[in-house]
Amino acid sequence: MPLAERPRPIVNPSPPVALPTPPKPPHIYRLSHLDTLAVHRNHVLALYPASQSAYDALPSPAWMRTTQSDEEGGELDLDPQKEERSRLRNAGPTVRRVGHTLWLRPTAHAPLQLVDNPAEDYDRNIAYEFIASLPNIKQWLLSVHLYEGGYYVLIDQRTGRRTPIWGPPAISPNGRHFVCGNSDVLARYEPNGLQVWAMDGVPQLLWERETEWGVQEPRWLDDHSILFQQDFYDKDDVDTRIVRLKVIP
Repeated sequence: MPLAERPRPIVNPSPPVALPTPPKPPHIYRLSHLDTLAVHRNHVLALYPASQSAYDALPSPAWMRTTQSDEEGGELDLDPQKEERSRLRNAGPTVRRVGHTLWLRPTAHAPLQLVDNPAEDYDRNIAYEFIASLPNIKQWLLSVHLYEGGYYVLIDQRTGRRTPIWGPPAISPNGRHFVCGNSDVLARYEPNGLQVWAMDGVPQLLWERETEWGVQEPRWLDDHSILFQQDFYDKDDVDTRIVRLKVIP
């Protein structure tokens, strides 16, 4: 006798489980060209995102903090000559200005006489502005203003030797290295990028790289790595993020 077919059990299917949408990284972290820096043909350094709070916790150069506090003590003054006079008061007898002449007195060299030329001439116009004394590396820092643009220069406090640099130096905690960054991603009149220097008696350039993104206010995390504000041009505007870079092996 054939067996009767049993009814199939009624099964209530479970509703499909909605998988969470994978997180989408912010736009800036998908721009891979911001994440590497080629130092040599076979040597590429990686840049890593860092937090604003970590950057803010690192000290800026002491001379910069002094300059900023002097400027913030009263009303905002855009007169560079007045700002320089404030710096010269703290520079000691080895640096002084007389009219258009800035005098520097190295310990093992004749006094240096740097004369401003305010001529309305593209090739001859020049002005020297004293920025700071850097005792850790025994250098004076000057800003040189040209008819258009300018640059920074270190002058040895012993020999008077001049070293042009891209930007104000950030000195490592042990004093053996310093970095100079510059950011001009909008106008691109000056180089964007980073210089890494060794300090062994005199500044020695280890490497420099011009980049399509700018390096603003680098600060040392330790004797090997820096954090800095990376400026980049994207979507018709300049944006900034904080990144970490190991510059000394």
